[in-house]
Amino acid sequence: MKAIFRFAVLALVLMVVAMVSGLTAMRFAIHGREVAVPVLVGLTPGEAERSAAGLGLQVTIERQYYSPQIPEGKIMSQLPLPGTKVRRGWQVRLAQSLGPARVEIPDVTGQSEHAAELNIRRRGLDVASTAEVELAPIPADQVLAQNPRANTPQVSEPKISLLVSAEAEPAAYVMPSFIGQPLGSASRGLQDSGFKLGNVSTAPPPAIEEINPSAPPTAPPQPSPASVIVAQNPPPGQKVVAGASVSFEVR
Repeated sequence: MKAIFRFAVLALVLMVVAMVSGLTAMRFAIHGREVAVPVLVGLTPGEAERSAAGLGLQVTIERQYYSPQIPEGKIMSQLPLPGTKVRRGWQVRLAQSLGPARVEIPDVTGQSEHAAELNIRRRGLDVASTAEVELAPIPADQVLAQNPRANTPQVSEPKISLLVSAEAEPAAYVMPSFIGQPLGSASRGLQDSGFKLGNVSTAPPPAIEEINPSAPPTAPPQPSPASVIVAQNPPPGQKVVAGASVSFEVR
């Protein structure tokens, strides 16, 4: 009886050892075929293929993209990522760089801002920014400069900044007081300073009844160079621009 029991225990031990050995062998067989994907970004296609082949992997270039960072012809991305465990014979998919995008920069200097923007966008480019500057005697709404300049090579970002001439604002002055001055001298001084003489009207005379209630009404005198200014528009102290009209009321 004891012999039979010993035989059964020995058989069970041998079975367990066989199962463990089989599992260990299977594990080594599976994992022994796994490799870590190497870093292929930055290599040429030939270098990437040789590096992968040394580990039993295959490579294929599936896409090509423009890139301002990765030089033309180099690998710019890979899948699976570096360090990933894969079986031998696995295929690593790659994307290759075409280098910076090459675009033709048009010459838009001398054009209006609107025409320049149309010309730029028609070529698939964008306007990055627009700045204005007053620069006499150049007329307003004219492109004075651009960045990048026309035909600049190796432009990685297809955007153009413009410098456009702005309309000069007229000079501003503070209106002086002409009240109490003769109309003739005030008019000459006004026009010599670049202003225009507007309407000249006569102030209404004092009420007739206050002077002589029995006197017949008389017409107000017409303005003359000797007439004295009693009111003006714009009033003294107001901000005005060159070429503005100034109206007087005289007596």
